[in-house]
Parts: sequence; C-alpha cells; structure tokens
Amino acid sequence: MSDFENPYQSPAAGTEEIKSLTAHGTLTETMVKYLSDASPWLRFIGIMGFITSGMYALGGIITLITIPIAGSLEIFEEASVYISYFSQSFGWVMVFYSLIFIVAGVLTFFPALFTYRFGAMIRRYTRTNSEQELEQAFKNNKFLWKFNGILLIIALAAIPVFFVLIIFIFIAVMAIG
Repeated sequence: MSDFENPYQSPAAGTEEIKSLTAHGTLTETMVKYLSDASPWLRFIGIMGFITSGMYALGGIITLITIPIAGSLEIFEEASVYISYFSQSFGWVMVFYSLIFIVAGVLTFFPALFTYRFGAMIRRYTRTNSEQELEQAFKNNKFLWKFNGILLIIALAAIPVFFVLIIFIFIAVMAIG
C-alpha cells in the first residue's frame, strides 16, 4: 500500500466508456445461422401459444355458458340435483374462475404473437437480407420481453394483495363458522 492511497476513502465509480448505439456492426454468417436455426422454433412456440391462448379463452367461455344450463338439465336425474346445488352454491366461484381463464387467454395471446412475429421476421430476413425485416424482428423481440416484464411486475405486486385478501377471507369464514 502506498502512502498516497487512503484506505478509508469512498470507492470510485468505474469510468467505463459507453459506446454509441448508432455504430452498427454487421451480422456474421454464424449469427445469421443461429437466427435462422431459431426461427422455426420461435414460430412453433408462437403457434402453440396461440392454441393455448384459444384453449384458455374457450374453456372460460364454455364454463360461463354451461354453469347456468347445467343445473336445469334433466338428462342425469340424480346428478342434476347435485349440479343444481353446486351451480347455486358455488356459481360465483365458477364465474370467477371462468373470467380468470378468459383473462389468461388474452394475456397469453400477446407473448405468442410477439414470439411468432419474431420468428417470422427472422425467416424473412434470412431470405431477403433486408435490414427492415431484421429491425421488425428485434422490435417484436423487444415487445415480447417488455410485455413479459410488465406482466411479471404486476404479478409480483399482486402477491401481497392476494395474501391480504386470503387472510381477510379466512377471518370472515372463521367468524361465520
């Protein structure tokens, strides 16, 4: 340790130079190959996301439609009594779950859309070598991760709210019972 160094001084921030975002490099053949190899998988995951989104929404809509009808059906005489009791007693719960499934369907649609578009634009870029296609691809990639990040922030913020809500419901049930 030299005489000029003060061991008690505050640490100094790094003076790293930030490179300008306007300086563009070129994509190497290896980079384009990796992007090209990822493109079918991105499109596949996007399509599967569309199917999942549709299944969520369809399941929620079918449940919303069938809950009121289920209790009035006389196809299963013995079962209709239980179905009727269930739909009257827990109908609001089923409506709530149905709405959750519909919202989940809508929320899963957007990541699927951005993923599919990212893969499709990469595919177009590898065929046309147009920088506009590459820009659109990365724009959709940015939207995908921005959407996922915002959704994660909302989910993390909702966790304490749900804990408080569960505690209040538990207290209310204990007070009634």
